[in-house]
Amino acid sequence: MKKNLNGKILAIAGVLLVCLYGIFGIPKGFSGKAIGDAITQRIHLGLDLRGGAHLILQVMVNDAVNAETDNTVARIEQDLPAAKLTFGSVLKPDPDHNPQVIKILGTDSTKASDVRNELSNRYGSEYDVSGGSDNSWTLTMKPTVLADLKSKTVDRSIDTITDRVNKLGVSEPIIQKYGLGENQILVELPGVDDPDRVRDIIQSTSTLTVHAVEGSASGYASEQEALASLGGVVPPDQILLHGDSQGVASDGQDHVFLLKRVSIVGGNDFRDASAIGANDTGKQGVNFVLTNDGGQRFYDYTSANVGKYMAIVLGNRVKNVAVIKGPIRDNGQIEGQFSKQQIDDLSFTLRTGALPASITYIEERTVGPSLGAESIKQGVIAAVAGMLAVMVFMLIYYRGSGINADLALFLNLVILLGFMGYSHATLTLPGIAGVILTIGMGVDSNVLIFERIREEMRAGKGPAQAVDQGFAHAWVTIVDTHVTTIVSAAILFIFGTGPVKGFAVTLTFGLLANLFTAVFVSRVIFDSHVNHKLVGQKLSI
Repeated sequence: MKKNLNGKILAIAGVLLVCLYGIFGIPKGFSGKAIGDAITQRIHLGLDLRGGAHLILQVMVNDAVNAETDNTVARIEQDLPAAKLTFGSVLKPDPDHNPQVIKILGTDSTKASDVRNELSNRYGSEYDVSGGSDNSWTLTMKPTVLADLKSKTVDRSIDTITDRVNKLGVSEPIIQKYGLGENQILVELPGVDDPDRVRDIIQSTSTLTVHAVEGSASGYASEQEALASLGGVVPPDQILLHGDSQGVASDGQDHVFLLKRVSIVGGNDFRDASAIGANDTGKQGVNFVLTNDGGQRFYDYTSANVGKYMAIVLGNRVKNVAVIKGPIRDNGQIEGQFSKQQIDDLSFTLRTGALPASITYIEERTVGPSLGAESIKQGVIAAVAGMLAVMVFMLIYYRGSGINADLALFLNLVILLGFMGYSHATLTLPGIAGVILTIGMGVDSNVLIFERIREEMRAGKGPAQAVDQGFAHAWVTIVDTHVTTIVSAAILFIFGTGPVKGFAVTLTFGLLANLFTAVFVSRVIFDSHVNHKLVGQKLSI
């Protein structure tokens, strides 16, 4: 009895048309270049095929811990006097290696319980509070809070880097946590033509901070001179920074400044920034605008410290020292001997937000466009050669049924590329390897089916019955092999990095397509062939 296959044939044709649209979309012409452009707009090329930069960044999370505990130090210095509790100083004994520890010295021994209650009530949720025998108190950030802060620092770094890269116009970047290291980020930027500039912008913390000047407003000639003025030891609540001291001692020489460690404003206190042109002296600069909260704190400080000096610090270097002539709320300016490119980059990175911590480079690798083009060429040659070899083998070994297998393989490739086009997946060199492996898996499925059909025909069954029994018996084995391979691909996708994920994606899409072509499409072709056979005519297999 002949089968009605019209519905199945229409379904196959519909899938073919849908997948062809996924690959090509609506091309703007039918020339080779137009078709190529249409494909690359739907299926994006990865770093190894297109060229670009591959970076692994280390986030120095202790910077964020220091910033958080610096804020706590400033709050303690305000909260204790407000509660009428006296103290000598608030400092961090070892900010480089243990930034999570804060020490309060010189408290009143007769009010120890009041000090403990004040510290516990205000900071107990984040810090463990302990008292010492010398009227001192120690606040240590709780391990869970510390771990959460470090994790959030990495997440915020990823968000900031992503924002910067997106505004630079880099298409299809990969920016994510790097699973092989602690507090590391993987950055892949396909098609980058100026990796050095992108590297500088990514790495730039753009931390513009304003600090109170503790020592000489014109700075010291060297660190030795600065240390001599302090008796040889820098107090824990102060820092030494180099700078050119524009505005106070514009002699073009490097100076060393003694500043208050805790900034007045900085980091996320900046809301906007814009470049300004060169003035009469040839200096260029950036106007910045503070947030409401940052502006209020800046106003409170400048109102209470008229006549004193403050320093503008960028990238751990003093860029300007100025006297406070009156209250300042939410606007400021930094100027100096910058190039136009430096000014544009500075205003850009301030607008996109400061990184919560500094970045160092663990690995940097650049792939040139010519190498990417060569990879595409070799990969395509390998895929085409492999597919042609398989198709020729199937025709020779399985004769007329080999045409069936070859049609299924061709449709398998079309469906795979259609999947990738609709999902906007990125094709990498390992992804091409996944395509080639998919071809092999497709052949394996056809071989299983064809050999079962041969066995049924040797047992004396007719073509229609042999096809039915062959597909019925091979189905379980095909599903088992595909499911186990898809599970392996899923593990690679979850735990792998960019190129490995590309392999996992193409392999998974290919296996799903192969289930459809090997079991459904191949069966329809066989049934159609059997429908047109005369009684007693053998199947060519």
